[in-house]
Amino acid sequence: MIFQRALRRDLLSTAGAVFTTLFTITITVTLIRILGQAAGGKIASADVVALLGFSALNYLPILLNLTGFVAVLLVVTRSYQDSEMVVWFASGLSLAKWIRPVLMFGLPIVTLTAVLSFFLTPWSNQQSAVYKERYANREDIARVSPGKFQESSSSDRVFFVEGVSGDSTKVKNIFVSSMRNGKTSVVVAKEGTVEIDPAGDKFLVMHQGRRYDGVPTQSDFELMEFDRYGVLVASQSKALVGDTSARATSTRELLSNRSNFNDGELLWRISLPLMGILLMLLAIPLGFVNPRGGRSANLLIALFLFVFYSNMLSYAQATVVQNRSTLLLAWWPVHLVALIVLAVFFAWRLKVNSRYHPLVAWSALKRTCLGRKAA
Repeated sequence: MIFQRALRRDLLSTAGAVFTTLFTITITVTLIRILGQAAGGKIASADVVALLGFSALNYLPILLNLTGFVAVLLVVTRSYQDSEMVVWFASGLSLAKWIRPVLMFGLPIVTLTAVLSFFLTPWSNQQSAVYKERYANREDIARVSPGKFQESSSSDRVFFVEGVSGDSTKVKNIFVSSMRNGKTSVVVAKEGTVEIDPAGDKFLVMHQGRRYDGVPTQSDFELMEFDRYGVLVASQSKALVGDTSARATSTRELLSNRSNFNDGELLWRISLPLMGILLMLLAIPLGFVNPRGGRSANLLIALFLFVFYSNMLSYAQATVVQNRSTLLLAWWPVHLVALIVLAVFFAWRLKVNSRYHPLVAWSALKRTCLGRKAA
């Protein structure tokens, strides 16, 4: 029990350091990408924090799996380098005794990974798409920045205003260029206001302006002056759709609406918790190092196995999406191979450790000394 309590404490502290490092790197890279989108006008500046949170939820399952794997690997490796494994084996404990404390340590991580994979990640993908679509479908007058030409959401009008009031309902010195049925129309006005009709549609109503239709050198050119002219900028009937792909669909809908895309997403969500627990157990035999040598090569091999495992799951998912396999036939082979590799590595390490077990060596030495004394 002393060994197990110390081991769990060591695993928790190492996992905290590993997760903090991985999460900080991921959040920093994601924040830079989102800020670039906000600077380019693809998302609203006010939505940066929300989109960052949704992206973090999306990356958390992979980060948790990698955290558990690396934490167990580092603790086992350090135990070998600090000769703590000698004390472990001398106390009559085998490498298999690591399985229970590692499982106790990994159970909350696997549970959280499952909750994220089945529930929170699809919700975060859907919410992220809704935020982006809401910004893309905002009324045209809200897109306008003073002194800057801005294209409308329908891509058939270009707006320019000299000034916008704080509530975005009044603008001054307006220029609107539109293209309808191959004919160019230009509207200029001194001021305008945003009004909502009984149906809920928003109009930009301009006052004291002119409208130019056509090209001045052609016979169909028209010039009109007006006191009041309205332009539709937002329709109440346009609803937000969000992300309709499988990655943003809830698990219940994936189960009720079976298709190759939905089955592929189900395979990925099922595989993430299984991959997490198998990798943490695999890190126990992989953590062996020579105390006199370094542990860089061991860590690189382990990371390579993590990437290979993840790519094999992506390949299995692709076979389901492309109708080359079914969910029932594709979800288990990769995990079965990982389980076989885990059993082979454990058997190999247990055999090697038993050969050099301190108690076995002491018993052999004692028998040799007693035999010589009797002779």
